Order: sequence, then structure tokens, then C-alpha cells
Amino acid sequence: MTAVLPRTPWLHVGRSAAALAASMGIGRFVYTPILPLMTAQAGLSAQGGAALATSNYVGYLVGALAGALPVFRRPAVARASLVVIVLTLAAMPLTHTVFVWLVLRLIAGIASAVTFVAAVGSALHHLREHPAHLPGWAFGGIGGGIALSGVLVLILRPIGDWQVVWWCSAALAAVIAIAAWNMHPETESAVDQSGSGSRAFAALFVSYSLEGVGYIIAGTFLVAAIDQSSPGWLGSGAWVIVGLAATPSAALWAWLGRRWSRPWLLVVALLVQAVGIALPALLDDVVGALIAAVLFGGTFIGIATLSLATGADLRFPRSVALLTAGYSVGQIVGPLAAAPLLHNGYQPALLLAAAILVLGATAAGVLARQGPASTPTGQRERSAEVARPASSRATGTRNGEQDT
Repeated sequence: MTAVLPRTPWLHVGRSAAALAASMGIGRFVYTPILPLMTAQAGLSAQGGAALATSNYVGYLVGALAGALPVFRRPAVARASLVVIVLTLAAMPLTHTVFVWLVLRLIAGIASAVTFVAAVGSALHHLREHPAHLPGWAFGGIGGGIALSGVLVLILRPIGDWQVVWWCSAALAAVIAIAAWNMHPETESAVDQSGSGSRAFAALFVSYSLEGVGYIIAGTFLVAAIDQSSPGWLGSGAWVIVGLAATPSAALWAWLGRRWSRPWLLVVALLVQAVGIALPALLDDVVGALIAAVLFGGTFIGIATLSLATGADLRFPRSVALLTAGYSVGQIVGPLAAAPLLHNGYQPALLLAAAILVLGATAAGVLARQGPASTPTGQRERSAEVARPASSRATGTRNGEQDT
């Protein structure tokens, strides 16, 4: 008979998911469906939109680097970051000054990264002895937040302006942040200090950094690109689909990672994402937009899940913070690389993103050819289970820490 998991692991899942939904799904990504409204109603240019995105990503890099420091793993810091995210969302409609918007998005980026590192560290640490799909559901909070932000914009778009949408986004983030208030980030003593697999980690770092470049171009401009050539509802509707596809995707990719090599799954996920991002540039219709939303939403959080879990498998010190920092550098480069192409619409930028993701898949292929990190998680766990004393295995079963 399959043992029933205790309630505690799901509390960790829920708190981490709520933190990621508030900080990432809304705090960062609500800007994507709001961007067309700001362009139409607040006079924001496409280049200005790219600058705001870049400012947020610079802040995210700063926050990711800060997340590697022990002081930023305290619960009080994670709570303060959630408060800052809500306040910066609420402050966006108070001005029409681009410089102030840049500062607000910079601060929001710092707070989002600090919360992300804390939430992911909490999930990977507290759920380490539980089935691999549980951290995946925690990552799914990002997709849930994206879906909620897309629904919010879809509902408010016909009846409110860009300012109302920002204020309502702040209120939604505040409600979700309450559920994350008692999250317990990973402590310094729990961080592995041994470090190994430097060459494999370097390939992973390059792949994940290139993912940051490619995915963020779509994450910033996908809705605006669809809006250019489709009915007004389709852009926000596609963003809802992105969120809905993203919510279970991390758990699905984590489950697949127990049966197949995570690095090879990374190759597949990156190539699928490249196809999804290229579709709106190649197929100028509703079907292409919807398929693109499913493929993009179904992979970008899954890629993060696989990459960060692989970094943990390599037991490389500060792997979450370092990979997030590389990802952040990619996010800064992405909008800057895309900006010169925006004069001719958003489609060339999406094709550039797809090409970069193919390079990321190539780097993941180098990692996959290495060896130890390519071993399926389930095989490693079964080997470890066999090596454990029978009494220990029995105790683990009684505690609900069974393999699946």
C-alpha cells in the first residue's frame, strides 16, 4: 500500500508556490500583459518598454547575487521582499515619469530575485526527501501567478485603464503573499559546501544563461507581438494560457526527470520552447498564437526546474543563486539585443530568441554527454534506497517518505 504523505510537505509546497506566484507570476510578469496598455494609454514607446524590462532584470541580477549571502536567507528578509513587491506594483500608476518607472522596476526586480532564491531554496531543501513532483508543484506557483495576472488584465482591460490594472495587481499580490508569510528559507548550515562537477556545472550555467536571454524576449514581448496582428483579447488570453500551461509543467518535467536524464530533457524542452517562440513570427493567426502560448508556458518553468535540480545534483555550492545570477544576466542581454529589431515589429525579436534557445539546447547537449548528472533521478534514488539499512527504509515508509 502506498504511504500517505504527511501534511507538512504540502505546507512547504503551498508557501513556496505562493511566494513565487506573488513575486514572479505577478510581481515580474504582470508587466507583460500591461505593456500594450501602457503603450496605448500612457505613451510608453516600444524602446521605453524594453528599457523598463531591462531595469527589472538588472534588479533581478542584483537580487540573485544578494541571495547567495547568508543574511538574505532569513525569513524576515523574504517577508520584507514580498512587501516591497506589493508596494512597487502599487506605485507604478502614481506617475507618468519613465525614470521613476525605471527605479520602481529595478527595486521590484531585486525583491523578486531575493524571494525567488528563498522560495526555491526552501522547496528544494525541505522537500528533498519527498517525491520529486512536490518541488515541481512549488515552481508551478509562477505559472499560477501568471494565469491570475492574465485573467486580471483580461477582465479589467475593457472597463479600466493601465493604472487600475497596476493597483489591482498589487492587491492580488498582497493577498497571495499572506499565504507565503510563514515560508522558511534554506539555512546556511543546510547549504552543501563540498562542490564538484565544475565542468558540468559550467555547461549547465551557459545553457541556463542562454535560456534567460531567449525566454525573456518572449516573456516581455509575446503579448505585444500577438496584439499587433490579432484581436485585442487574444494577447491577454494567450498570456492566461501561458500561465495555465506553466502551472503543472514543473511537476511534469520533474516527474519525467525521475525516469530520463535531466540534461537530455533540458535539450528537448529548450528546442520545444524555441519552436513555440518562433510560431507567432511565422504563423500570423489565432491557432499559431495559442500553440505558441502552450509550448512557451509548458517549458519555461520546466526548464528552470530541471536546471536548478541538476545544479543541486551536481552539489555545486550556491548553485541556485549562481544559476539565477546567470539567468539574470541573460535577461538583461535579451531586451537589449532585441531593441534594435523592434523598429520592424516584434516578430524579428522572437526569431532571434528562438535561435538563442537552440544554442542553449546545444550547451545542454554538452552537459548531457558528461555522465553523472545525466543519471535519471529515479535510478539514483532507487540505488540509494537499496543501500539504506532495512530498518531505515521501514522508518522512512512510516514517516511517509517513500519513493514513487
